Amino acid sequence: MLQLSSIGKRYGDNTILEKVSLVINPGDRMGLVGPNGCGKTTLLRIIAGDERPDGGSVRLDPPDLRLGFLEQGLSYDRADTLADLLHAGASELESAEADVAALAEALSTAGSAEQAQLVDAYGQAVARLEAAAARRTASHDAQALLAGLGLGASALDAPVATLSGGQKTRLGLARLLIHNPQLLLLDEPTNHLDIGALEWLEEWLRRYRGAALIVSHDRTFLDRTVNTILELSPHTRTLSIYPGAYTEYSRTKTREREKQWAAFKDQQERIAKVRMDVHRLGNYAGSIERGTTDFATRKIAKGIARRATVQRRRLERQLEKEGVEKPGRRWQMKLEFPDTPSTGQDVIILEDLAAGYSKVPVFSGVNQVLGAGERVALVGPNGSGKTTLLRVVHGQLEPLAGRVRLGANVRLGYYAQEQENLDPQSTPLDTIRHQAAMSETEVRSFLHCFLFAGDDVFVPIGDLSYGERARLVLARLVATGCNCLLLDEPINHLDIPSRARFEQAMTAFEGTILAVVHDRYFVKRFATRIWSLSNGRLTTHFELEKALRG
Repeated sequence: MLQLSSIGKRYGDNTILEKVSLVINPGDRMGLVGPNGCGKTTLLRIIAGDERPDGGSVRLDPPDLRLGFLEQGLSYDRADTLADLLHAGASELESAEADVAALAEALSTAGSAEQAQLVDAYGQAVARLEAAAARRTASHDAQALLAGLGLGASALDAPVATLSGGQKTRLGLARLLIHNPQLLLLDEPTNHLDIGALEWLEEWLRRYRGAALIVSHDRTFLDRTVNTILELSPHTRTLSIYPGAYTEYSRTKTREREKQWAAFKDQQERIAKVRMDVHRLGNYAGSIERGTTDFATRKIAKGIARRATVQRRRLERQLEKEGVEKPGRRWQMKLEFPDTPSTGQDVIILEDLAAGYSKVPVFSGVNQVLGAGERVALVGPNGSGKTTLLRVVHGQLEPLAGRVRLGANVRLGYYAQEQENLDPQSTPLDTIRHQAAMSETEVRSFLHCFLFAGDDVFVPIGDLSYGERARLVLARLVATGCNCLLLDEPINHLDIPSRARFEQAMTAFEGTILAVVHDRYFVKRFATRIWSLSNGRLTTHFELEKALRG
């Protein structure tokens, strides 16, 4: 179905991929993991034909294999509607049908001299029609896809630009799946999807007969959808293959690292012993030579010295051939909130709160208190008002009824879902300098904790990846010194090591957190309580499963 042979890719002097080889067969479900910036998206774009490799080859079998590629960001024109994107293949199908009809009519009136040429053209036109038809699912299948992804009630003439981040992700999935691809390339398909849509997509993939290569940082999603993990290493720039889902991969990696550490420590002990023996023999030979002028005795000393040299060279050769490398440090985001100011016992008080747009409430009658030190996960379907609630609490949106009260000494920090509060013309360095009184050296040191090294701090924000922008927003939150965090899907675009580090930081944070999160693995480890917003009402739970059933 797909064969990659020795794929290489460079950007200037920076090598991203080197001798990457892979075979994907029908029915394979592969998860592609690795830290942000290691080349996962680049590899998918090469497979899809959107980028050319600098070396190696990509072979599809058959060559006209229907390939569906979901990119991280949905591409569309400002005037595009849902119908424009969903029915993008309709014109291709109509054109193929017209060609077949025209050639059929021409054949019916053609003379014997023209028929051979027309028959060949007709056969090619029929093949194009069949391919176009195969890329389109039946109407009821399309409706099922839209309904499963929560877009069944959306007006098809609505502009794509008015959709939320979650709705855009679902629209991209619907547009992809509606064309019935044989090989799926999914680049972080879970971003912005609510838990219901995630579970629907997991079930759809279980029933899907084609092959899938999925880039995802959602550990629960990977456990439920893939049977092989491909690790793209930024050090080797190539793939390692691990049978099983994410949990098996994680256990294998832990065992490999423990084994490497044990072998490395044993090696260091052997090196220390040999070096001590070499040093002892060298000193012994030197003391003999210095203590005598007798030729025979000095000859014995020189033999002892040669033996020490032989032992040292043997050690060097052994290390060159069989040496165990020290396990590399995992370069992870260092996220700390030092000196968090204290607050009163009640941090956020919601009283008969209603909010919405154009005087139409999305939710109403909300009465809740967020206590000091709580870590609350806000869950619910896309469009239920989770982002609206955070905006009202932050003061960006006036409530339609009721009010929001903040407790004593509360300093809010807000993380926007689509990172729209970042200036694309600014740089990471300027962003933090505008937020905190730091010198350039202090800012660069601070940003290094968020994996912005060297000249990365001068890159325009508009040129940063989604993951890099996510880290920058988190860095800015840390710089504000806030004690209550309002986080709208903060871990989208973060790689798995950064998500794990973020979990640890949120657990250690001494302030209060209200976070919209759909990563079930993260919710189970992060939340002390769950707010579920659905059908205009907010309910509270202490277990994720109960929140989902509610």
